[in-house]
Amino acid sequence: MEPTNETTDRDQGGSPVLAHVARPGVIDTSHGVSLYIEDLTVSFDGFKALDGISLYLNTGELRCVIGPNGAGKTTLMDVITGRTRPDSGRVFFGNNLDLTQLSEYEIALAGIGRKFQGPTVFQGHSVFENLELAMQATKTVWHSLMARLSGEQRDRIGATAETIGLLDHLHTRAGLLSHGQKQWLELGMLLIQDPQLLLVDEPVAGLSQHETERTAELLVSLAGQHTVVVVEHDMEFVRSLARRVTVLHEGRVLAEGSMAEVQNDPRVVEVYLGA
Repeated sequence: MEPTNETTDRDQGGSPVLAHVARPGVIDTSHGVSLYIEDLTVSFDGFKALDGISLYLNTGELRCVIGPNGAGKTTLMDVITGRTRPDSGRVFFGNNLDLTQLSEYEIALAGIGRKFQGPTVFQGHSVFENLELAMQATKTVWHSLMARLSGEQRDRIGATAETIGLLDHLHTRAGLLSHGQKQWLELGMLLIQDPQLLLVDEPVAGLSQHETERTAELLVSLAGQHTVVVVEHDMEFVRSLARRVTVLHEGRVLAEGSMAEVQNDPRVVEVYLGA
């Protein structure tokens, strides 16, 4: 699969103009590839955190990325979201949007959402208010709190709360939620912005067994509507997702395939599963 070299138009100041690429219907996904990464290299003080990684994600796919500490998982997510600039390589979203040329904010506008390991929610606000603020993220907090919601917007908040299992907690302060519920709320705050690509970092760390099972069900339900990448250490959780797995080791792709395939790969057993 060869992406085009087209990126975004630029204004007179050299800044990318995203108006024509920020909506899902405009980005070219005709070939079924949502994210195209090729020969990606990132070095920190001479250490190669990523060493020629190539990775391809199909539209609507659920992909798990695993690997020991220092394998390059976080750096890979940082490059995709614009937090880290690669030394070399290409990262295209939807076949024609070069992410290496965009800022974090511009990448978010283009339809990529990221959830970090620890939940970041507005503790003093209700579930409803957290979702409302996320939905109106391009406006000021004051405007978001004071603006009158339309019926359609209220329905959207309710539908998102139902998806994440918090419909019965709409008026509960986020600070009173369990750790797992806060994780789901943060996912909802991303989902209400309708990202095409959702990056989720260790979503079950510190969760109960029930919350872990519910999180797996939630992520599986999102696949198809969104392309989902899950970075996780909990192997039982990864098995429960039962999707394609990419194993990273020392900044390279060590193995890729179904969970059964990577589990039986001698290299994976040696460096990760057998550790």
